[in-house]
Amino acid sequence: MSLTIPEIATDDPRWTRQGAIYVPADGGVTRWVAGDVYSTKVSGADTAGAFSFIEASVPAGAGPVAHTHNSNDEAFYLLSGELEFLDGDRTFVARPGDFVYVPRNTRHRFKNIGSHTAKMVFMFTPAGPERGFEIVGEPARPGVQAPPMGMPTPEQMDEMMRPESKVDTIMMPES
Repeated sequence: MSLTIPEIATDDPRWTRQGAIYVPADGGVTRWVAGDVYSTKVSGADTAGAFSFIEASVPAGAGPVAHTHNSNDEAFYLLSGELEFLDGDRTFVARPGDFVYVPRNTRHRFKNIGSHTAKMVFMFTPAGPERGFEIVGEPARPGVQAPPMGMPTPEQMDEMMRPESKVDTIMMPES
């Protein structure tokens, strides 16, 4: 069996259409949130709401509080370190190379239980919750440690709860 490759048709948009999103390693919007560093490489604004993709550095002992996303699935891929994940009423430890998928309406959180910063990438589909990083986070400053999480202001909470924010996330108790 042989593969026949068609001739290039310069008037066919499949040959010439451009639309890739390229983000260099140091690109994206980097924010401090809950003591962690999140770099949103691609947001819903970039993908017509299809998904968002975030790189995270989670210092030892850090991670978000338990929460659930009402309208969004979340997927994680651990690059380094150890993260304890809460999944409903159980916990498990993810290590480098592990993948975790959390469907919408599932209570979850992660916490770095190791002694070194954990690194991972994760995505929301559809996009939306990454807007919360913009709302409650502060711009990261190179060479400076992220401050521990403070409580969001009432104004930040109001903004996150607006339907147009698309955050649609509820903070939940740990146990």
